[in-house]
This record gives sequence, structure tokens and C-alpha cells, in this order.
Amino acid sequence: MHLLNLGILAHVDAGKTSLTERLLHSAGVIDEIGSVDAGNTQTDSLALERQRGITIKSAVVSFALDDVTVNLIDTPGHPDFIAEVERVLGVLDGAVLVVSAVEGVQPQTRILMRTLQRLRIPTLVFVNKIDRRGARGDAVLRAVSERLTAAVVPMGTTDALGTRDARFVPGLAASALDVLADHDDELLTAYLEDTVSYDDLRTALAAQTRQALVHPVYFGSAVTGAGVEALVDGIRELLPVADGDPDGPVSGTVFKVERGPAGEKVAYARMFSGTLRTRDRICFGAVDESSEGGSRSEGRITAISVFDQGTDSRDDLVAAGRIAKLWGMADIRIGDAIGETRKAHGHFFAPPTLETIVAPAGGTDRRALHRALTRLAEQDPLIDLRHDEVRQETFVSLYGEVQKEVIQATLADDFGLDVTFHETTPLCIERPVGSGAAVEFNKKDANPFLATIGLRVDPAPAGSGVAFRLEVELGSMPYAFFKAVEDTVRETLGQGLHGWKIPDCTVTMTHSGYSPRQSHAHQGFDKSMSSTGYDFRGLTPLVLTEALRRAGTQVHEPMHRFRLETPTDTLAALLPVLARLRAVPQTTQTRGVTCSLEGSVPAAHVHELEQQLPGLTRGEGELESSFDHYAPAPRGTVPERRRTDLNPLNRREYLLNLTRRVGN
Repeated sequence: MHLLNLGILAHVDAGKTSLTERLLHSAGVIDEIGSVDAGNTQTDSLALERQRGITIKSAVVSFALDDVTVNLIDTPGHPDFIAEVERVLGVLDGAVLVVSAVEGVQPQTRILMRTLQRLRIPTLVFVNKIDRRGARGDAVLRAVSERLTAAVVPMGTTDALGTRDARFVPGLAASALDVLADHDDELLTAYLEDTVSYDDLRTALAAQTRQALVHPVYFGSAVTGAGVEALVDGIRELLPVADGDPDGPVSGTVFKVERGPAGEKVAYARMFSGTLRTRDRICFGAVDESSEGGSRSEGRITAISVFDQGTDSRDDLVAAGRIAKLWGMADIRIGDAIGETRKAHGHFFAPPTLETIVAPAGGTDRRALHRALTRLAEQDPLIDLRHDEVRQETFVSLYGEVQKEVIQATLADDFGLDVTFHETTPLCIERPVGSGAAVEFNKKDANPFLATIGLRVDPAPAGSGVAFRLEVELGSMPYAFFKAVEDTVRETLGQGLHGWKIPDCTVTMTHSGYSPRQSHAHQGFDKSMSSTGYDFRGLTPLVLTEALRRAGTQVHEPMHRFRLETPTDTLAALLPVLARLRAVPQTTQTRGVTCSLEGSVPAAHVHELEQQLPGLTRGEGELESSFDHYAPAPRGTVPERRRTDLNPLNRREYLLNLTRRVGN
């Protein structure tokens, strides 16, 4: 039996969950197709998902297609929950990208396709809802070709679009040969010699689809079942099955973590190699390309469930290629590698660009709220929590307003906690302007620590991350002290001179020194005469902050790329509002009575633009926007972020705060 780990991806309301239901029904796993509106689908199991009619958490179901067992993963379509999609991408063998025949290609569709192509994940495109009024065939196919990828192969034609009788007629279009010949010299030669057979085309199509060179396009309806049989044939024949040696070294990746009935952690993992059995003791942990393999822990597997025929069932083992639920690893986190580590891909999508304060309401206990938010962050690593111990406030990063509403409802439903949110603000970053260096010597010039540390900060390209380097001999002091400095550097860069994270820079250690372990005859270790990790962790923020001061930093705000279509006669009213919101149109095209604008707008103003657009355009304006880049904040309006650390910018305050913390 072959295995295929398949992801269903799409923009919101394209019909992913409905397609999942139809596939399960076609495979005989369920007798009746569930409805998103009725709240009785297989994969939307959360009460909140059923109430809102959207997918919030990824879910796994399994079914058989002849000799292929498909583990199907339904993912959220709303951009506020892109983190759920990100975690799934690293465990897929193939994907189906769903596009609505009514709404067509959406901003989220474009983001997903770009990512699928970058990761070279074989992908089929399914244009859903051909039975709906307003469904478009050729126009959507052109949009897929122009806005997603030119390497599309239509797998048939449609008939009676926009009616309940709409159907899909399978059959390779003549244009398929042109697309396939672009990637196959032998096929091109046969084409020129007019010796290409239908079997040659199908063979080339399968080979190129599995290499993610071309993308077959199907049309259909998850509601009526039109075109689904052809899509099922494509899944079985064109997508690659999972590989991996069940007798090889154990290697897997955790893409989801949830809590069981007793509060225990349950990890969803894809096994890439080896076989994992109950009672096996394994290593697991984060994969950090910047250090020696990241931090690793150990745990013993106490139970395993594998997916089969629509549900999961207990088993004694899980082999390479399969997806399983694992119990027994209390410290497991999303993204952790199990067994041997694989190359880390990093984040596939942009990080959250908004932040808000979560405040207790209605008698909610602050400590209970902090514990609940910490548990939510376990399930979503891109939710970054910051806790201000002085003001007793917790900050949470967000993708959008819908995510805020879901967090509020989840805290109420799952934890019984009533909360409110402060105003959402943009989540900026800082970048070093130049190079800066600082050094403090062991117990000299008001340095109260038994440590010598010199650090230099240099700018680094956007997206390169933080690099820590040494210009001193590694053997000049114990490795634990170097590690204490590096870890503290990375932590301190979470809040730059203006309070924002510094995501990209190079920090070089230029000076090092310590006091060797001192003890007297017949006496124990004398801490007052010997350096400890505390000295290096305590001094590093002061040195690094001074180096940053000398380098200087500039605050950058998140910017969205927008595309706006509006009636031409509304431009006069729209342009002043765009200017007030600091939106900059870069291209403008007029087609008859419709005008299309593309440009950039600060993330902080996207929500306001969405709210004002209907009134400015008689309800006819259509806005697409997604994060694109960070840009320097305007002069005179540099946003400051409230600090939640011990404030190394103020040496006296920092040392007092550090003393209080140690005293506690």
C-alpha cells in the first residue's frame, strides 16, 4: 500500500472543507456529506469552527484510493490563520489548490501558489463552484495562468456553467502539448516530427506534475460532485507517493500540537524515515540553523495513533511516510524534529504585523490568563507573547482582527476567561544603521560583573537573521560562557533601542575574559572570586545595547502591497483618502469604466481602508492586500514600543531591576 500526504489549500470560502467532505464520501469513508453551514463536517471539529463556518485549525483524515492511502490535511483559508498552513507545508507530498469559479484568484491564492512553487510541492488546481450563479470558466483559467502560473494544463472542458447541471468533461486540451514540450526536449522533438501519442502526453504530464513543473487544472463542484471523479483520478495518477526507508534512522517533524482530555500534549508528526514504536525513547527538539542543531530533549513514546479510513486508531508503531499522533513528550513543540534532524526551511510566510494587549475582564485572574495564552502560543509559534512584569500586561502578536476575535472566543469557551483587547497597533522592526562596538572589562570602570565582553554589531541583509560570530579564540574561556553570551544576545535583540525586535544583524564577540574557578584549601567554590554564567548573562545586555547605540537603529514599519479595482468616476473621492492613509499608488490602469490601482500601504491603515472603501466606491470597490516588505518609518513619527525587559538602556535602572529579580 502506497501513501500520499495531501494538503487542501485555498482562499477563504473557496470550498476546501466541502471538497474534503466530497472526497471522503467518494472514497466510502462517510455515508453522508457534511455541510459547513450545518456545522457537521469531519474536519471542522472545534465548536468555534462550526459556529463561524470557517476552518481555524488544520485537521487530518485518511481514505483509500485503490492501492494509495491518502492522509488528507484540511487547512484554514482565512489569512489570519496562515500559521496553520505554514506548519502543514513541510510534511506534504502533494497539494490541491482550490479556486472559486465565482470569486476567482484571490490574494491568498497567490500567496499560497508562490509558496507551493518555492517549495516545489506538486500541485493540482481545482476550480470549485461551477454550479454557482456567476461561475466563470475561461476567465478564471486565464486568471490562473496570468496571476498564478503560466504552466497550467487544462484537464477538460465545462458545460452548463452557473447551473445545477454544470459538469466537467475530462480530456487533455491541445494546449497541453505546448506547455509540456517546454520542459521535455524529447517530447518537443516528437512534437515537431508529429509522432506524439496520447500515452506520451499522459506520461510526460505525470512526470512533470510530480516535479512541480506544471499544474493540471480541473473544474467541478464539491456540492454536486461534478468533476470530483476526474480530480480523484488526478490525485491517484499524477501526484507522487511518500518515500522514506522504514528501516532507516528515525526522523520526523511535528506540525501540530494539541491537548488531550487530561491536559497532556498530543503531537501530530510526519515520519520521513525509520519506524517509531511505543516505549521507544527518542530525542526531539528545535532545529536551529544558527547553532549546533538547536536545543534537544528526550522523551518516551507512551502511545501512537495512525490515521486510517477517516479516523485515527491506536497502533504499536508508525513507519516512514505516515502521519501519526504521539503521546509521551511533555516538552514537544510545533516544528520540533523527532530523531535525526532534517534541514530547517524557516518560515514560509511573513510574520504577524500587528500587536495588541490582552487585558482580563469580568474578574478574570491575570495568572490564569497568562497560563491560557501560553498554552495557545504552544499551538501557534507565530503568536509571540510578551509579558510586562511591571505593568502586569501581556502583549500578543496577530495577523488580523478575525484572529483577535477567535482568541477571545477560545479563551472564553475553552478556559472560561473573559478578556478585552486594547487597540491593535502595527508590529515594527529595527535595523542597524551602521556598525558599532562596545567593551566592558572584568570588574573595571563600574562593571560589577566578573566578566569581560566586547561586542560589535553590523547590519545584515533583510531576511538573513541574526548571526553570532567570534573574533576571539574559542578556547579562551569555557564554552558555557560563550553560549551564555550568544543566548543573551539573541534574547536582547528582541527589543532594540526603540523597543522593537532586531531580526537581521551580525554580532561579533571581540573581547572575552573571565575569572577562573577559585577555592581555598578545604573550602568550597567561592562565587565572589569566580565567574559564573550569571556574570555573562548580566553583562551582555549592557554591552550589546551600547554597541547598538553607537551603530544607531532605524525603525521600519510593515507595508502591504495592495491592488484596488474601483469605478473610474470614484477616483476623485478615493485618492485623497489614500493619501491620508499614506497609501502610494504605483501603477494605474483604466479599462472603460473600471480603474485598477496597485501600490503600497502601511499595515496600520489597511483595516481603515477596508472599512471606508464601500462608502467611497458605492460598494463596488475590491481591495486585495498582503504583507510585502518593511519600510523606514516617516521622520518625526518614529513609533516607540513599551519595553518589557529590564531596560539595559538605563544602566542604573537595569542593575536595580536585575538585583530585584535575583533577590526574588
